[in-house]
Amino acid sequence: MSETPIHDLDWESVPSPCFVVDTRLLRRNAEIMHGLTHRVPKLKVLLALKGFAMWSVFPEIRDYLDGCCASGPIEARLARDKMNKEVHTYAPAFSERDMAETLPYSDHIVLNSPAQVRRHLTTVRNAARDIDIALRINPEYAEVDVDLYNPCAPCSRLGSTRASIDEDPNILDELNGLHLHALCEQGVDTLINVIKALDERFGDLIRRVSWLNLGGGHWCTKADYDLDRLVCALNELTSRYPNLKHIYLEPGEAWAVDTGVLVAQVEDITQNGMDLAILDVSVTAHMPDVLEMPYRPTIHGGSDPGIMPHTYRLGGPTCLAGDVVGDWSFSDELAIGSKIIFADMTHYTMVKTTMFNGVRHPSIASWDGKQLTVHREFSYEDYRDRLS
Repeated sequence: MSETPIHDLDWESVPSPCFVVDTRLLRRNAEIMHGLTHRVPKLKVLLALKGFAMWSVFPEIRDYLDGCCASGPIEARLARDKMNKEVHTYAPAFSERDMAETLPYSDHIVLNSPAQVRRHLTTVRNAARDIDIALRINPEYAEVDVDLYNPCAPCSRLGSTRASIDEDPNILDELNGLHLHALCEQGVDTLINVIKALDERFGDLIRRVSWLNLGGGHWCTKADYDLDRLVCALNELTSRYPNLKHIYLEPGEAWAVDTGVLVAQVEDITQNGMDLAILDVSVTAHMPDVLEMPYRPTIHGGSDPGIMPHTYRLGGPTCLAGDVVGDWSFSDELAIGSKIIFADMTHYTMVKTTMFNGVRHPSIASWDGKQLTVHREFSYEDYRDRLS
């Protein structure tokens, strides 16, 4: 993860703990994504709410995207209420209740299997609004190293293989589009390999639908991403399949990567074989991908242990023994009240936080270069009302 360049914010003015999104950097990413649609005439770009759903800053990016992709009725409703553009909704399985609650907010419904298409076809066709129906396919090819994040891992439940579609070939007559997802924080070379596998296994099926969604995981807004090759690959794809009216990309991370931080504070310094700093943020509750991915976040002014004079093990305030971020060194000694700034904490952070142990939940704020706006602070009632 790279360091988020918010250089002009006085960290002492930020309440702790707090997520802070720099709206200037958010717009920078949005401009890159939107620029692709000018170079690929059939391309539409969606925001995946599963990665970034801070709706208070949606006005900053609304004009740069075509819509949102949602993971069920709750995200679909948020997309309709707060973005009000195209809404594409996918889930591994819809119950009748979830489908009924999803339809009023969705323009496209993506179903996971031929059985799900058969189960919900009549309900979708009889909806009050015209809704496209798509099938998620498994291209049976991926280059994702961590199985937890690999949608095409062996025996994956996500998407239909060619063999499962061939058992019900008439299902294609009911579809408007096809959807796939095979990437995770990857560049255009991997996408090109996925497209090759797609051509080989599903090319004849693509020719029977009017749109294709290439999912998320595209790191289009990273500095080293080859946008020219992406444009070429997408234009070649639409040339091979002239029947396609649109192709879609739906990243979550690319919109929000490198745009925000998590501000923490040291609450105690202890010693047990090494110096220990207890923070007011929890790894397990507030930045779970550090444990799940796993990855080592960047800390402003921090380095690997032993590089700078003062090394500490940073841990959270919960009772979980493993609630530890890791070991970092600093040029100056930490003290109670010292601010610790974790970089690149906008995507897959706020959307995955919990209130485990009832620890204080980070506030949510934005910074535009002039004003810090705290959009939300959390209270006892937020913790209480999640339970019963």
